[in-house]
Amino acid sequence: MFSPSQEEHCAPNKEPVKYGELVVLGYNGSLPNGDRGRRKSRFALYKRPKANGVKPSTVHVISTPQASKAISCKGQHSISYTLSRNQTVVVEYTHDKDTDMFQVGRSTESPIDFVVTDTISGTQNNDETQITQSTISRFACRIVCDRSPPYTARIFAAGFDSSKNIFLGEKAAKWKNPDGHMDGLTTNGVLVMHPKGGFTEESKPGVWREISVCGDVYTLRETRSAQQRGKLVENETNVLQDGSLIDLCGATLLWRTADGLFHAPTQKHIEALRQEINAARPQCPVGLNTLAFPSINRKDVVEEKQPWAYLSCGHVHGYHNWGHRSDTEANERECPMCRTVGPYVPLWLGCEAGFYVDAGPPTHAFTPCGHVCSEKSAKYWSQIPLPHGTHAFHAACPFCATQLSGEHNCVKLIFQGPID
Repeated sequence: MFSPSQEEHCAPNKEPVKYGELVVLGYNGSLPNGDRGRRKSRFALYKRPKANGVKPSTVHVISTPQASKAISCKGQHSISYTLSRNQTVVVEYTHDKDTDMFQVGRSTESPIDFVVTDTISGTQNNDETQITQSTISRFACRIVCDRSPPYTARIFAAGFDSSKNIFLGEKAAKWKNPDGHMDGLTTNGVLVMHPKGGFTEESKPGVWREISVCGDVYTLRETRSAQQRGKLVENETNVLQDGSLIDLCGATLLWRTADGLFHAPTQKHIEALRQEINAARPQCPVGLNTLAFPSINRKDVVEEKQPWAYLSCGHVHGYHNWGHRSDTEANERECPMCRTVGPYVPLWLGCEAGFYVDAGPPTHAFTPCGHVCSEKSAKYWSQIPLPHGTHAFHAACPFCATQLSGEHNCVKLIFQGPID
């Protein structure tokens, strides 16, 4: 759960304070090749043995590149804003004993706590395409948590590199605020959406905003990398709430607070729901064979007893090879129960507990991927416009990142037998 360095500093039998967890959308509990080190599908933020936060202190206005290099090489954290070839503003940062800082990005260098790569829709993972086409910044963002209750977590665009510097070049959007302090945006931006009503059964999607390097909130630019910043949103903050979504242009992360996770369903709960469904012995209405959801650790292999469903009507069957309507639409099938035509796919249980807004039974499937979760969770994610590329938004399955389609983006499943 936490790294050895943190474990060593914990008092015996005393759990370290947990600030929250970041969960990457598109992975159903683990990365396709397994979670390894700092590269995994979820990352827990714990109170550090020693505070490592920083806060702004001295500001230097410099006219030569050599002088700005000299300042940024002093071993102190700093942010450099290049205004022109002969003017750079360098803001030095000093140690902050009251906060812990965690950095997220594509780089595998040591300042990055959580290494994130581009999410390929449907988790068709190919390292080559990820590396050559990545739009995620190497040092994408930083999350700063207060070390004392209520352990508030704030997000800022950009992270400090190995030389403890954030460098905003001539082309980056940057400006001087009325109060005199410098601020800017990263190339592809860091977007945040806070849900209305927290992360609960009543939640509704909020509005996507862009977070600046200093943590101010702006309306979105016309496209991700446009030079012109959006408008300052003065009544909103960069404080993360339970269920806040963070988009890094290539991967979207869900923030769950420690308290939110305490009240959320667990992996054990989802496993119990799976066993409950299987114990009810749902049947294929045509073949009359018993169906069963495969165990969580076999979530990628289609098994013989796997339930399949017609996603236009929701009727659940076992696998069969009839009902094709045409050779061109291989996946368009006619349901033998109600004659509705639509996609026919295997059903997979949504195993990542962090994506559930309630502990309800798995009754609904996302279309067209067939991931199954509770009704309220399915309806919540079906409404959320997730950033896609540089200016598009669409709803996607949180478990595999497949773009949703169909009348409502999800369908109620109709099981034959005592389970219905």
